[in-house]
Amino acid sequence: MQPKILHIRSVNDYARYVGAPVLHELVSVIHYDELTAMRHSLNSYEVYGMFLNDGELPELTYGTVQYTMPQHTLMCVSPGQIGGRTDTGEIVHASGWALLFDPKLLHDTFLGRQMSRYRFFSYNTSEPLLMTEEERGIFVDCLEHLRAELKVSNHQSDLPHLGGEELRSVERPMDGLRTPLVRGLIASWISLILEYSLRFYSRQFKMQSTGERGLLHRLEAVLDNYYACGLQTEIGLPTVSYCASQLCLSAGYFGDLMREATGNTAIGFIHKFVIRRANELLRAGNSISSTAYDLGFQTPSHFSRVYKKVTGISPSEFK
Repeated sequence: MQPKILHIRSVNDYARYVGAPVLHELVSVIHYDELTAMRHSLNSYEVYGMFLNDGELPELTYGTVQYTMPQHTLMCVSPGQIGGRTDTGEIVHASGWALLFDPKLLHDTFLGRQMSRYRFFSYNTSEPLLMTEEERGIFVDCLEHLRAELKVSNHQSDLPHLGGEELRSVERPMDGLRTPLVRGLIASWISLILEYSLRFYSRQFKMQSTGERGLLHRLEAVLDNYYACGLQTEIGLPTVSYCASQLCLSAGYFGDLMREATGNTAIGFIHKFVIRRANELLRAGNSISSTAYDLGFQTPSHFSRVYKKVTGISPSEFK
């Protein structure tokens, strides 16, 4: 039997489901603590969502993966994703906040042009942002300001219902200013929230990439094992997706961790590791061709291109 799915085609599909106020057609800010009760839902998203958990949530589903959300964690979803928990009729009392915004809000805006920077919308659910108390305070403060702006916007949209001379005195100026100004303010608050989230993730990356069991130490072990097992002769050079999977990370999260830890891309770090092994083989007297094939390159010319990109000289010059 297929699980029942709540299709969130607009932000207010979810707001109405949980019994939260409808504030704007493209943006919804929900404070779960203010809701009397709600039921679980397995959601198919056509909007962006950011969910801050302040309580203890039971096991949830994301695609085919089961996961839990510790307290003060932020999970983000983008259009096309499915997550949540199937509705069993159970009444639950959640604690935390949710921000949902429609992709239509991004059209022809600065925020829309910046969305590719916020790669956390594509992270796995096992890679949420673990907020500090201070970070949570900043995040919630921004949500409260955004919600206040939405309420003001919603109130202003009622002005055209005035009548007679009163309507004629405000209709033109409000109609001319309300949409661009309010929409710009709303987009600015969301942009600020996303920028803070980016900064908080950066702090988390730094913590995860340092120490004896930090990212770089574990990645070196993965690459050492790759060559010790002779996988390069079966599947070629180690890839970003392979290393990420061995570290139990999504490729996107792994890539962002590497940028924060090294200032370089993940593939750049892998290539430097491979070239260090190449130098050992070349020093031992191996030919350029045999070194290339031993390391998993398909052709010696490919090896030479990568070698020069990493070192600035060719393998023959090194020899």
